[in-house]
Amino acid sequence: MSVVSSDVFGTLPDGRLVHRFTLRSDSVRLSVLSLGGIITSLETRDRQGELADIVLGFDHLQGYINKHPYFGAVVGRVANRIAEGKFSIDGKEYQLPINNGPNSLHGGLKGFDKMLWTSEILSNGVRLSMTSADGEEGYPGELKVWVTYSLDGAVLAINYKAQTTKTTPVNLTNHSYFNLAGHVKKLVLSNEQRGQHNNAIVMHVLYGVSINKEILYHGFPNIYDHEVSIEAENYLPVDKTSIPTGEITSVENTNFDLRNLVVLGDQIANKLAGGFDHNFCLNFSKQRSPCARVYHRPSGRLLEIETTQPGVQFYTANFLDGSLKGKGGATYPKHSAFCLETQNWPDAVNKANFPDALLRPGEEYDHTTWFKFSVL
Repeated sequence: MSVVSSDVFGTLPDGRLVHRFTLRSDSVRLSVLSLGGIITSLETRDRQGELADIVLGFDHLQGYINKHPYFGAVVGRVANRIAEGKFSIDGKEYQLPINNGPNSLHGGLKGFDKMLWTSEILSNGVRLSMTSADGEEGYPGELKVWVTYSLDGAVLAINYKAQTTKTTPVNLTNHSYFNLAGHVKKLVLSNEQRGQHNNAIVMHVLYGVSINKEILYHGFPNIYDHEVSIEAENYLPVDKTSIPTGEITSVENTNFDLRNLVVLGDQIANKLAGGFDHNFCLNFSKQRSPCARVYHRPSGRLLEIETTQPGVQFYTANFLDGSLKGKGGATYPKHSAFCLETQNWPDAVNKANFPDALLRPGEEYDHTTWFKFSVL
């Protein structure tokens, strides 16, 4: 059984209130904002039973109002990249804002991550809804969207639904940045230890130290000790702007063969120095199917993902650079998190051999992703 509560997280510059919804079960605690459907915190237990926050983000609303890399947000109308921001429907070409090199990314200049959603508390979660106007960010059709977060024990389900008045591309996902090591761990030092706090930080894996009620923070840990597997026989090669070339390539005998657990540090250091930012091709059936597993051996935390989506973008936070100050003042350097964005394939609206990316009047977009948290 889950318990749902709400409070005011902050106020937007125009005076509108942003609400925070907290979902609690015996093993998971989750907070979601009405702004952008943002998951601000997600606490799970380690093998000692201790809770820690395993997603990146900010303590205060201003961090989410400022420019940030979509921490925890619902992204759309189309998640991922559309080449040159262009596509055609029934012979008519549409031009979207360009916000990622030569391409359009995650819905454009003002995507769903920046919208204030209407909220409805449910018995085990919260349903968020909004309407995207015809022509907003260049997309055709008025689009009504519902995103539902529900918590059942150790399983978080995110359901996405949408309906349109005109044929339009739709691709919705959540952009949470995970690190299963957990967020800032506080260590209270004795008087004798206080003079040695720098060494203590190193000894305690750089999570943070409490000294005279002040926290000294160091860089957030990287994800090199995480082990990952993805249930994909194929992946999509990309060009220099991260747009798929159109090829669907077998993972066999490549650096993208993640069908069995691999240690990320070994994989990135020895095979893929830049890290991952690629789509892995999943089941086309729209049935609930296994997607990925991530295991953090030091804490014992295991994340298992299932989805109805045909793809998952695996991203290892290659563009974080330590300049952002997150929760508790922690910095987020390169490779300090991973994203598993279940979604349609990037630029699918321009690739005839990719899964259909168009939603038509009278149809309903309906996809769900499940995140199961456990301990080994």
